[in-house]
Amino acid sequence: MAQDWHTQAERMVQEQIAARGVRDPRVLEAMRRVPRHLFVPEAYRSSAYEDHPLPIGHGQTISQPFIVAYMTELLDLPPDAKVLEIGTGSGYQAAVLAHLAREVHTIERFPALAEAAQRRLEALGLDNVTVHVGDGSHGLPEHAPFDGILVAAAAPEVPVALLAQLVEGGHLVIPVGARGMQRLERWTRRADGFHREVLDAVAFVPLIGAHGWPEDDTHA
Repeated sequence: MAQDWHTQAERMVQEQIAARGVRDPRVLEAMRRVPRHLFVPEAYRSSAYEDHPLPIGHGQTISQPFIVAYMTELLDLPPDAKVLEIGTGSGYQAAVLAHLAREVHTIERFPALAEAAQRRLEALGLDNVTVHVGDGSHGLPEHAPFDGILVAAAAPEVPVALLAQLVEGGHLVIPVGARGMQRLERWTRRADGFHREVLDAVAFVPLIGAHGWPEDDTHA
């Protein structure tokens, strides 16, 4: 895997991501540059560049490559962006964002996942990422505002706290809906309020702490 991952990543980008409509060259290059196999458990590394989610422990998953690229493209980040990710997981999405933004903050509710993600990111020299442990539904008001917020977990409704932490012109990308099936939404902050776009059907683990989800849910 260590010898041929660049070839596999290139195939992933061409056949799974670009072929399905992701066009931003910066996003495609970031997807090429991040060694996805280092962000999945060793038992699943042979499937690391295939287009489906993989378990990473604690009931969490690493999203399929297309969804990572698609959600990243929807953020439409400027080169000097400060971005917030909710749901660090393995750290893969944060690693992709690190190649596109000046400053990345990412929140994970499971300390063990957060610590492992921090080690991976540091090993790759991605020193513009800070991993936080906590309830992502509240965002990070002490570091706000953000040019983009990406939520890698589903909420029954959009947390108002996250919208409040966007800059004008910034985007929030989040799966919204019932357990097991949601619609991806993009919210844009404008001078006169927020613009909402409802996009593709997706399925994410729940964002614990979001209004409508119980705090003690053990499935996320």
